[in-house]
Amino acid sequence: MPALLVTVLSSALLLGCGQGADAQAPGGPGAGQAAPVPVVEVKTQPLELTYEYPAQIAGLREVEIRARVAGIIERRQFEEGGRVKKGQSLYSLDNAPYQTALARALADENAAKVRAAQAERDYKRVMPLADSKAVSQSELDNAQSAFEVAKADLQVASAAVRTARLNLEYARVESPVNGFASRSLYSEGSFVSGPSELLTTVTQIDQVYVNFGIPEKDHEQLRKGIASGAVALSNGDLVVEVLGADGKPMGLKAKLGFQDVRVNPATGTVDARAVLANDKEVLSPGQFVRVRVSGAVQKNAVLLPQRAVLENPEGGKVVMTVSPENTVAPRPVQVAQWKGDQWVVTDGLVAGDKVMTDGFMKAPPGTPVQPVIAGADAQPAVVDSAAQVNAPVATEQKQ
Repeated sequence: MPALLVTVLSSALLLGCGQGADAQAPGGPGAGQAAPVPVVEVKTQPLELTYEYPAQIAGLREVEIRARVAGIIERRQFEEGGRVKKGQSLYSLDNAPYQTALARALADENAAKVRAAQAERDYKRVMPLADSKAVSQSELDNAQSAFEVAKADLQVASAAVRTARLNLEYARVESPVNGFASRSLYSEGSFVSGPSELLTTVTQIDQVYVNFGIPEKDHEQLRKGIASGAVALSNGDLVVEVLGADGKPMGLKAKLGFQDVRVNPATGTVDARAVLANDKEVLSPGQFVRVRVSGAVQKNAVLLPQRAVLENPEGGKVVMTVSPENTVAPRPVQVAQWKGDQWVVTDGLVAGDKVMTDGFMKAPPGTPVQPVIAGADAQPAVVDSAAQVNAPVATEQKQ
């Protein structure tokens, strides 16, 4: 279709160059009354900008379950693919070695307490003797040092007890979140050496991430529009809404929570993410969906029928305007996206401009015409067939 549009515009431009002088010659097109052409008058209006992108769902938390200590798995205490709760035991390791280690640590701690108490008594006995010069200063220093060493030994023994208690607790592998367990990678009787081995994963899905990429062009237009004041965020943030397979909203929406400052060189997009409540668990991690991003309003937007916007030979967009002297003049424009069956024009037109919507082959650049506002009673009934062929399909722009 763009190639046909280029052909139509190129033909119109060539006709304009070749017939510009003939239009004023006797018997030429300009000899009679100027031909009526349908036009629309440019008007500005606030316009909510919406964008649609492919996205993928991810669990809010996808936790790797690993044993913190080594041991043999005695029991698996969850159903694969089933729901688990925070704090629920998933695996039980053989804890006999850790019970024995705890008992040994407690005994060492008791011995250290006895030694510390004895060292304290010895030190207190020596202190008054040293005051009366009954013992030497060296004996006092030795008693004090022995007491300090005994206290330090007691702290070491107490730390060993805490470590032994932790290891005994770690023999019970628990889920840190509510969610759904994946398949188990180890069965009962298997030996695991510690945190280096993955046992299973638990994914929280009552809240999910929806991850998607914003094309660099859209990101730049929004950023520049907001910076210049041409675009405003109606509620202070962009809103992300999930669409179903039928393209209809699923009733799941949230504010845009994250937008990277970097452009991904592999995809040409800016990574973005929102957190959605998924209480009914209709979304699953890994699922592909589409999202609609809204909340940005262009203050003075210009909308044109899609058939009024053509492609120039260089690949840009151009429209045919009617000048104050009622002659056809091409004008390049910048467009952002489709809105229904209309283009959103971001640059090149101002309020009051008259843009042709049809009759391009009969009225090339420079031709005098009689503009007729589209929809008026005097609008010509004849429609240029070439323009009909080259009119874009009226669908919402998809990224």
